[in-house]
Amino acid sequence: MDRIVRGLALSTITSSVVMAGGYKIPEQSLNSMALSAAYVAHTSGADTAYFNPANMAFMDGGKRYVEGGITLAHLPSNEFQSLPAYSGESEVEDIPIPFLHYVSEAMGDFRWGVSLVVPGGLTKRWTTPVQKAIAEEFTLKVIELNPSISYKVSDHFSVGGGVRLIYSEGVVQSNSADAYNQQLALADIARDMEGDTFELGYNLALAYKPTSDINLAVTYRSNIDLDEEGTATLYGGGDQLYHDDASVSVPLPAALNLAVSKTWNDTFTLEFNYERTFWSEYKALDFEYTGTGIVLAPFDDPIAKDWKDTNTFRVGATIEMANKITAMMGFAIDETPVPEETIGFELPDSDAKVFSMGFRYQQSEDLSLGAAFLYDSKESRSIKGLGTFHEGGAFLTTVGVAYEY
Repeated sequence: MDRIVRGLALSTITSSVVMAGGYKIPEQSLNSMALSAAYVAHTSGADTAYFNPANMAFMDGGKRYVEGGITLAHLPSNEFQSLPAYSGESEVEDIPIPFLHYVSEAMGDFRWGVSLVVPGGLTKRWTTPVQKAIAEEFTLKVIELNPSISYKVSDHFSVGGGVRLIYSEGVVQSNSADAYNQQLALADIARDMEGDTFELGYNLALAYKPTSDINLAVTYRSNIDLDEEGTATLYGGGDQLYHDDASVSVPLPAALNLAVSKTWNDTFTLEFNYERTFWSEYKALDFEYTGTGIVLAPFDDPIAKDWKDTNTFRVGATIEMANKITAMMGFAIDETPVPEETIGFELPDSDAKVFSMGFRYQQSEDLSLGAAFLYDSKESRSIKGLGTFHEGGAFLTTVGVAYEY
């Protein structure tokens, strides 16, 4: 338990902006939500612009496609069980996540599309003394505008790519006064930080159709260093010590997807997807304070993160029914990038199993609508000598509408 007490003095500033991790959101459309994001090789609607732009070349060249919708992410509270004074429970969070996709008509062998999505984000709030000292409020928003283009090399092979325009902002508040007054922390310090940034990246895609019923795909999304800049207000013993500029850089990691799909009788499709996320870019968190004032060591010392690359395995099934309904279901096994040595209350992450289902109803020849539900089940995680994180996870419900014209 001494590790917690020592950590409160050093970790009060541990993470103002931590990207995605166990809370990244790869599901950015109705179909992808219903399929647990096993939706890279066999894409069919406007969301193709985001999940595999190379596949735009194989869509009906005389049509335009548009899709929009919203996801409600319900994040249950995380419970940390330890000695009574160190135990706590986070607040329940409900976060709306919109998405919009568009694919143009074909222009010869070229085609373009664009997506507006929220690929990651997190809100975590604690009110109990020990947890509040590290993450009283931890909020991150990430918005991505992703224009893309495809080129049809042949009837069986196409390539695609795009530009990732990222805007992110974060709010971090922490206060160890309660923990200090209860002799659970070594210092009475607090922070109030806000920051944002605009960044650029890219994505690439390949699609190959050896036969009419088999699709192979490779996609890659680049690493983007988020150089967050904003304002920090730091306190010690109740006195304001610093109120000026602050910055920190964290990675939005690269991700590689390999996918294959097989369709039987034009009605049943299975897709298998492997994703490698390169979280090892996140080695440490180091805040910079360029203004005037007193910056105590707990705010200024670099914090080791040493996250690891992760593997995610996904499978999705799509069933075209005779009653205008398309049924979908998916399953995924998702690793956490967070090692035991650097886990914190701002992101108490663990390995997960993901279950999903959904449907799309063809209202008319051009219009379809539907809904999907996904459950992200987090494993309990024991931290040697400290305690155990329970519960958490996420429930995501999506409604969407698509139109072709």
